[in-house]
Amino acid sequence: MATTRLGAFALACAAIDDALAWCLLIAVTALATAGSPLDALTALVLTAALTAVLAVARPVLKRMLERAARSSEDLVTVLLVAGLLLAACVTDRIGVHPAFGAFLFGATVPRGLPTVERSAARLRAVFIPVLLPLFFVDTGLHTDLAHLPPGQWGWAALVLAVAVAGKWIGAAGAARLAGCDWRWSALMGTLMNCRGITEIVVLGIGLQLGVISTGLFTIMVLMAVVTTAATAPLLARLTRGAPDLTPPGPAAAPVTAQTGTAGATR
Repeated sequence: MATTRLGAFALACAAIDDALAWCLLIAVTALATAGSPLDALTALVLTAALTAVLAVARPVLKRMLERAARSSEDLVTVLLVAGLLLAACVTDRIGVHPAFGAFLFGATVPRGLPTVERSAARLRAVFIPVLLPLFFVDTGLHTDLAHLPPGQWGWAALVLAVAVAGKWIGAAGAARLAGCDWRWSALMGTLMNCRGITEIVVLGIGLQLGVISTGLFTIMVLMAVVTTAATAPLLARLTRGAPDLTPPGPAAAPVTAQTGTAGATR
């Protein structure tokens, strides 16, 4: 669906949604880790200043990457990793989680450069199969459904209901008010209701900072898993019979020429 208009629109909405969520999380983190309101304000101001510096430095970074690409693609990878770690270190010294620095640097890296795209693909080839499973293992170790008190399951159901209503009804209702038909609106609500990995990362940061308890972490992870797992079957049902929304099937077998015994080609 990424090649359809709906898929592209949903990706754009999700990107804006994630960016706003990270900004709000920066504010929560600053308030949670600061010893006083002045410390929180200082952390927010320094984070905003870092964001402005990275935004201004984007043309400079583009020229550096282009110059490095003329020398070696390995140098481009080194620059990207060094910039990511440096930005993470800066936000950590500010008093904000290092993940924010990495996020800001990733948003600053210029798009459209072939060498950058290839370097990013090489990094993903290591991070996704090696580090991402370890991240989920760590999340699973902090998620204990067996020891969740019976009285908390009602709260888990309420959290799930509020989460689905907030995302599904909010996105689908906005799409409907914008003039979209019911199927498009329902699909937008379903796609935006999918939490994915972003929710897990945010919850992990909240647990590390002590903003949420282990019990609440377990409930929220359960909500994220349920809403993510429900996305695929709901999409399959809503896109049934819609040619413009159904992913293309496998390509047909190529037609090959056959040569007869007399040498004539049929």
